[in-house]
Amino acid sequence: MDWSGGREALVVCSDRSMSVGITVWDMVSGDQLLHIPTCAASPHGLLCLREQFLVASQIHRHGSLGGGAIFIWPLNKPQSPLRNYPMEAIGPVSCSKDGVYIVGGAPSGNAYIWEVADGRLLKTWRAHHKSLTSVVFSDDDSLLISGSDDGMIRVWSMISLLDIADCGRFPSLFHSLLEHTSSITGLLSISGSSSPVLISSSLDGTCKVWDLVRGRLLRTRVFPAAITAIALDPGEQLLFSGSADGRIFVSMLDTGLVGDPFDVPENQPIVLNGHNRSITTLAFSRLGLVSASRDCTAHLWDVASGVIIRRFNHPKGAITNMVVIPKSSLLSVTNHQRFSNQFRVSLLDKYPQPGNSSMGMITLLPSCCSNRVHLPTIGFQSTASLNQQILDLEQECTPGAIQMKLETSIENRMWAARMTKHVMEMNKHLQSRLLDLMQNRLLLSADSTATRKRKKAMLESSRIQEEEQSQLPSYQ
Repeated sequence: MDWSGGREALVVCSDRSMSVGITVWDMVSGDQLLHIPTCAASPHGLLCLREQFLVASQIHRHGSLGGGAIFIWPLNKPQSPLRNYPMEAIGPVSCSKDGVYIVGGAPSGNAYIWEVADGRLLKTWRAHHKSLTSVVFSDDDSLLISGSDDGMIRVWSMISLLDIADCGRFPSLFHSLLEHTSSITGLLSISGSSSPVLISSSLDGTCKVWDLVRGRLLRTRVFPAAITAIALDPGEQLLFSGSADGRIFVSMLDTGLVGDPFDVPENQPIVLNGHNRSITTLAFSRLGLVSASRDCTAHLWDVASGVIIRRFNHPKGAITNMVVIPKSSLLSVTNHQRFSNQFRVSLLDKYPQPGNSSMGMITLLPSCCSNRVHLPTIGFQSTASLNQQILDLEQECTPGAIQMKLETSIENRMWAARMTKHVMEMNKHLQSRLLDLMQNRLLLSADSTATRKRKKAMLESSRIQEEEQSQLPSYQ
């Protein structure tokens, strides 16, 4: 990730009161850079979209029938958020790596997926029987993973979720993982050395490592306290597990896969002590590990020495959400920013709509664009509207139209390549499982044949013995 200037900002919010809002600090100096009023989000309810927007699921927000809302702020102009009111309150939210989709989970167990460009509600379905506590995309965006308050983890195929033919039907469940015994508090997806890997944490005091393709549990790490947050270092070698008592456990990541370079024996984890209440979220910046807690503080750690480099005090309330963003995202769009990096988002539909709407959009556009270009028509849209805009722009022979068409073609090809790779991997593993089943069936068949032959031989031997005994003379 290339962050111009190299400086970072820390964004935090609380779940205590809407009046607390969002606070943004400079990671190096500790100075407060920005305060956005009117925000309170439950855990996993804050994200940064394409390094240009903040998205937060609001709790206890008036104006929504379900008592919730989703606000979207452009980072270069955070005074005018886009206010969305879904059918019910939303807790955890997540976005795909390319920023095309936003997913939200509700306390009712329902899940929602929106297309960012036109705000279209693509699918809503009953994902869990209990409240959703975490939702994430797999490392390649091909799978959606959801965790609930009862400890269940479910894995959904994005192909099934986005299938138009299945609109309104219950999507196909890829895997259901049932090993945790308490609420899921964190989900992390990585590519792994030979297969996609999922790491989960729970209030049951364990972190588990899963093979995402096979849906198989690989490793379980047990801790002496409930685990409330997890994070991986940028090299994906160390697992950081924050606990309910304020400790942060540092251990080597052991995926349990064959040939994994980090397959090491379990040992006593290193412990970072600095918080006196539950850890709510963990993240990594260029400067080190960042932890936040219900003790109203966030700490920046030097992981190698276990020393706190900087403390951020948040006296207005416990920090429940935290993201690290490039400081340059807070500045106005400059002439040096590429056109392809600018896009806009739309109001999120409350109900599924038959057509796309262009109302209520936020647009980030480079100031270097020619006045001849109709600025409101440039943006990151759904495929149909985007193609129409490209045709309109091509009539003016603008370089932006050619660039837009090229970027769209590249994104479509990359998405198709990811989907193809995912399907090929699924087929490969299904073939392997089929061969194993056939081999087991052949072995069982061979064993059954041998058993029948032994029984037949025993019966024949018994019959011969009876005939021989019947031919012997009897003596009185």
